[in-house]
Amino acid sequence: MNTLTHGLSWIDLQFRGRPQVIATALVQGHGGVAIVDPGPSSCLTTLELGLQANGVRWPDVRQILLTHIHLDHAGATGTIVRAHPHIEVLVHERGARHLADPSRLIESATRIYGDRMEELWGEFAAVPAANLVALNGGETFEAGGRRFDVAYTPGHASHHVSFFDSSSGVAFVGDTAGVCINGGYVLPPTPPPDIDVELWAGSVDKILGWAPATLMLTHFGPVMDVRPHLASLMENLRGTAAIALSLLKEAGTDEERARVFADQLRNLLRSEMTEAQVTTYVVAAAYEHLFSGLARYWRKKGVAA
Repeated sequence: MNTLTHGLSWIDLQFRGRPQVIATALVQGHGGVAIVDPGPSSCLTTLELGLQANGVRWPDVRQILLTHIHLDHAGATGTIVRAHPHIEVLVHERGARHLADPSRLIESATRIYGDRMEELWGEFAAVPAANLVALNGGETFEAGGRRFDVAYTPGHASHHVSFFDSSSGVAFVGDTAGVCINGGYVLPPTPPPDIDVELWAGSVDKILGWAPATLMLTHFGPVMDVRPHLASLMENLRGTAAIALSLLKEAGTDEERARVFADQLRNLLRSEMTEAQVTTYVVAAAYEHLFSGLARYWRKKGVAA
């Protein structure tokens, strides 16, 4: 069992048959069970097996806590709620409306993933409005017998929130603390359309303000060296943003720039990690897509054409 502390654990969803790509967190207590970021529907069978291994049945699950609504974090939510309509879903208000009507979200994701949508993510079903609890940040609520604080943590996504359990010192941070597999490179995931370096830095400061003992990353697992990890994240975010800006100032198409960006990022990771780690990072965050989010960021700032 992957245990954080008593009543807190996580399930490896084995995304695309690979370990350590997507983790779903479980909160178990006298108040029932809460799930943090259930992952995509393509991993729903693995999630259900993980729940069973932890002694959890669906009637025990009272809440789903979503850090944000990207498909790798929230894709299974509507499918789960349709089968188990007693479950309430806590999500930022900007994300709530897209869960109630996911048509625009699916259209946007299809532009990126094309005919691989079903293979990668499976169904993305709507969540009935009656099951949604909209958050803004600053709230406190109970789930799984614990009290959680909510912080609005944009930068990766405009609808991103993080959750903190002060009793354990665990902060559930979604993608705000990046991708880090087996203690490797701390990779900032920067897909379009909401990347904002300055907002991201502010979100990191909010998380540090909690003084957490542990960060629970969706990609992947617990991190205990909190301050060095977040410092590396911001250094690497500014570094990859600078690479993207330099490429935008050179001739070529965005498709060509994305390939160069991916090659440079891959070489950077290879200089710091094993080839097996680099391959897993590609599954967690496709390198070409990371350029697109940074390119959009620079163009919104008016410093790139």
